[in-house]
Amino acid sequence: MEKATRNILVAPLNWGLGHATRCVPIIRELEKNGFTPIIASDGVALQILQKEFPHLQALNLPSYEIEYAKNGADFKWKLIKNSPKMIDAIFTEKKVVKKWIREYNLHGIISDNRLGVYSKKIPSVFITHQLNVLSGKTTWISSKLHQHFIKKFNECWIPDIEKQPNLTGKLGHLKKNKLNLQYLGPLSRLEKKDLPIKYDLMVILSGPEPQRTYLEQNLKKEVRQFDGKVIFIRGVIEPEQKKEQEGHVTFYNFMTSEEIETTFNESEIVLCRSGYTTVMDLAKLQKKAFFIPTPGQFEQEYLAKRFKRNGFAPYAKQDDFKIEDLVDIKLYQGLPQLKKEIHWKQLLILFEGE
Repeated sequence: MEKATRNILVAPLNWGLGHATRCVPIIRELEKNGFTPIIASDGVALQILQKEFPHLQALNLPSYEIEYAKNGADFKWKLIKNSPKMIDAIFTEKKVVKKWIREYNLHGIISDNRLGVYSKKIPSVFITHQLNVLSGKTTWISSKLHQHFIKKFNECWIPDIEKQPNLTGKLGHLKKNKLNLQYLGPLSRLEKKDLPIKYDLMVILSGPEPQRTYLEQNLKKEVRQFDGKVIFIRGVIEPEQKKEQEGHVTFYNFMTSEEIETTFNESEIVLCRSGYTTVMDLAKLQKKAFFIPTPGQFEQEYLAKRFKRNGFAPYAKQDDFKIEDLVDIKLYQGLPQLKKEIHWKQLLILFEGE
């Protein structure tokens, strides 16, 4: 008798590219273990997963309509102003998921930071590296709220390790809690390869607008003065891949996972945001980096400061960065190598029930 398909909904938040790209290894493992992933998101997060897995069913979820302020200092207030839209999206998600469970005979749910994508009827997992959500003076309330949502899921998977040294610090660790936490170890879609160095500098951009564009405009000017070969990935997902050469700089609008893996391995140093997915990639590939956190994004600012304080990597504010700052990379040891094997079979037992 033919085995019934075991459909698992994988739903990352559309906020930059990180939530979607760190779901790539999870989707691969689900397929290896005999499950059928169904991907669900909106905007560029959905587009990137559709490019990665064209053979899988893709569904649309409502947008959280997260907008970045033109000025980083206004970021929190912009989020608060947009919160009614976000709450609306969470309620809509819950209704949609209820319908999909019947329609697609779902066996389980894996939600990467989508607060309304869960069910009491089937096993539901929440993925986050932020048990504490930093928001300045309101951190205690944003963290409590987030933990309240996490409680609704059967398990919470954290892509980090529990002990020191770890990558998330106070973001991914609580002094005491009643949550069902599983520390996976860092999640990366990339593998370390021994390839000859082709580029002296790799610039990789990501994150929501308009801050991504501001950084791109600034860095395009700065890299012209860099002494060496540069590969510059703009992080703009478009139907067609575009490549342009300007002197010693090669520009791409975006790359597939395979191409990014090769480029990382062929690059001497990396200039990027301090988004957590990029951090996990750098740790796995043992690449030294210079970070420019997204203005007003407390989490990225916290990670960049923590890595500098621990002697792992330097950083600069977006408006202050100058290309000569890259010489500081030599003074830092690089991100810690966290060797933790993920036991996927054990983790996925959660979805084995009939």
